[in-house]
Formats: sequence, C-alpha cells, structure tokens
Amino acid sequence: MRLQKSFRLALNILIHSKLRSWLTIIGIVIGVAAIVAIVSIGEGAQASVQQRLGGLGADIITVSPGFQRAAGGFRLGGGERPPPPTGGKGKNLTLKDIPTIRSIDGIAFINGIVSGKADMTYLARTASVSVQGVDLLAWKNIVTTELEAGRYLNPGDTNVVVVGNKLAKSHFKEQLALNRMVTIEDKPFKIVGILKQSGGPGGSDNTVFMPIQLARGTLKKGDDIFDSITLKVENPDIVDKVTNDTETKLMLSRHVTDKTKDFSVTSAKEIQETITGVTQTFTLFLGAIAAVSLIVGAVGIANTMFTAVLEKTKEIGIMKAIGATNLDIMLIFLFNSGLVGLVGGLIGIFFGSIISIFLPQLLSGFSIPGGKISTVLPPWLLISALFISICIGMIAGAVPAYRASKLKPVDALRYE
Repeated sequence: MRLQKSFRLALNILIHSKLRSWLTIIGIVIGVAAIVAIVSIGEGAQASVQQRLGGLGADIITVSPGFQRAAGGFRLGGGERPPPPTGGKGKNLTLKDIPTIRSIDGIAFINGIVSGKADMTYLARTASVSVQGVDLLAWKNIVTTELEAGRYLNPGDTNVVVVGNKLAKSHFKEQLALNRMVTIEDKPFKIVGILKQSGGPGGSDNTVFMPIQLARGTLKKGDDIFDSITLKVENPDIVDKVTNDTETKLMLSRHVTDKTKDFSVTSAKEIQETITGVTQTFTLFLGAIAAVSLIVGAVGIANTMFTAVLEKTKEIGIMKAIGATNLDIMLIFLFNSGLVGLVGGLIGIFFGSIISIFLPQLLSGFSIPGGKISTVLPPWLLISALFISICIGMIAGAVPAYRASKLKPVDALRYE
C-alpha cells in the first residue's frame, strides 16, 4: 500500500469522526496557543532589554559608591541614579579616583558625575527634578541618548542645560523648548538641548544635565566628590577586562578588600546578560506550565486513537485479508494521529499569534520595569510549535497504531 493511499485513508478517518477529533484537537490548540503567546512575550521582553541596554553603549562602564551585590547601577543614557548600595560602606568617590582609573589601559573617556534633586521653576510652576552635573570634556563623547533638538553641552558652557525628553514634554504644564529660560534653585539657566526618549525607567528622560561646577554649587556638593564615574572604553571587546582592572586598581588605591569594598563597577553588557538570563528562565517556566496542556492533548489523542482502532477493527481485518501489511496499518493510524496534531498545531499557532499581536494593545495601560509589554513572533517559534504538535500527535498515536497493526485478520473480522 502506497504512502499516498495510507495518508488518504487516515484523512478519511479524521473527517468521519468529526466530534471526537475536534474535541481532541482542542487540547492541542490550547497548549500550542499558550506556548506561542507566552514565548512571544518572553522574546519581546528580551528584545526590549537588548534594545534599551544596547542603545546605552556596550563600551560604557559605571563606577558607583557603595558595594552593590546585584548589578543594577548602570546609568540609562548617562542619567539614571544607581540604586541604594546593598553592602559595604557608603564612601564617596573622589578626585583621587580619577588618576587611578585613567592609568588603566583601554579607557577613552572618563566622566565624573554629581547628581541630586533640585527645585526647577518654569513659567511660575515649580517641580522637583533630577539634576546631573557632567564633565563637559567627556560627556558629549559618552552620552548614548541622541538629541531631539538643539545640541549637547560643550566645553566653556555656563548657565546652560540639556533636558530629558519626558521632563521637557510632560513635567510642566507647558512643554520646555529650546532657548527658554528655567530657574533651578534660584539660578537662571538656558535650555540648549532636548534629548530623545531613552525608554528606560527614570533615566535621562527625567534628568537635567549641566556643567559639573554649576551642579556642585546648585546641589551643594563638595569640590572633590563624585556620585559616580562613567568610563568609555576604546573597544567593546575589552569591556570585561577593563571592568576587572578598574575594580582591582580601585581596591588597591582605596585600601579595601572584598569584604570591605565600598564601590561597585558595572557595565551594560553585564546587566544585559543578567536580565536576559532572568527573562529566559521566566519564559521557560511559563512555557513548561503551558506544556501541560499539550500533555493533556496527547492523552486525548491516544484515547481517540484507541477508540478509532476499536471502531475500525473489522476494516483492519478486511484490509489485511486483501494484502495490507502490518506497516500499512500502522502508517494509517500514525498519519491519522499526526493529522490531529497538525490541525491542532495550525489552529493553535493562529490563535497564539492573534493573542501575541493584540496583547500589547489590550495591556497598553500596564507596564513592566523598563517599558511597556511587547511581543515578538520569530519564525522559529511558529515552526517549532507546529513540529512539536505533529510529533506529540504521532507519539501519542504510536501505541494504538502498533496494536492495530498486530491484529490478526481472522480475529479482526470476527470482532463485533
């Protein structure tokens, strides 16, 4: 019996057992749809992380005071304040640390930063904003957020600021604009640049950037104190080496050990790897839960195939009597169970894709750390889901198909 005929007979069995087949298919549909939707959310989360952290520059390293056991102090676009230290003493970074860092091979620029909160007044409205003082010789070469309008701060600038996108557009009743005057802690400043949206939570989008000496006076910071130091390496390939060298040299110059360390050195690459690992684990966990539906669907397919074998016992006997082999009978029922998996997989992929496409719109009012929920439907996901559903169908139908192939023609013909 040719494969084509076996396939046609299997399709005929599927068509003429509609209700039972469709009830079985529903189990596969639910499982496949759940896996497609969940994995697409996980892929979207990973893509968002890579987009946001990738835009920060893979060649940027940040040194923060206080030892952070969890890497989380990287600055979004050079503007996010590090989280509170989780260990060590909160000793400030100072001017003495700059020469130590500068002696490390592979560093292109060093930007000492002071940051804090200040009252900003615009058109008679006052709000508390994040202020960051930057080194004008280095900041322009280190900042990773592009300009929407105006220019970056330049050496020699005084009483001018660059503002983040969200701060400019939604912090005050009227939007901030280029060349407008604002007052920060009773000091006048002119806006010379507005940054594009960076997408990160609380980063450069909500920050005012000004020359570091002005920031020291505005925020009442000491002349030799830094809240963080940002480094740009010459080549992204040596980020890990420069990170380790920076940590080693600072520990020597600050006379600290692993137990008394009072600073943290982090990079975008390190954070990206950490967050990607977390999202992958979370996606795998949810996918495993969704896979339970596929197991239930597989049990349903096996049950349906056993029933089909019982119903077709006489037909099996007739086919064997006219020359059908055990392999022919097995192929018919394997094709039948595979078709159940194929149909269930295709429908599941359709509904899973619909869910993943419209889910961000349905949950547009919600957000996750780092931005709103997004989904990605890579081709490998759809192909894999279809392949898995077909395999599950054929595996679940293997035992019933084997039992059908082993029926003796005489016993099958006598079956009532």
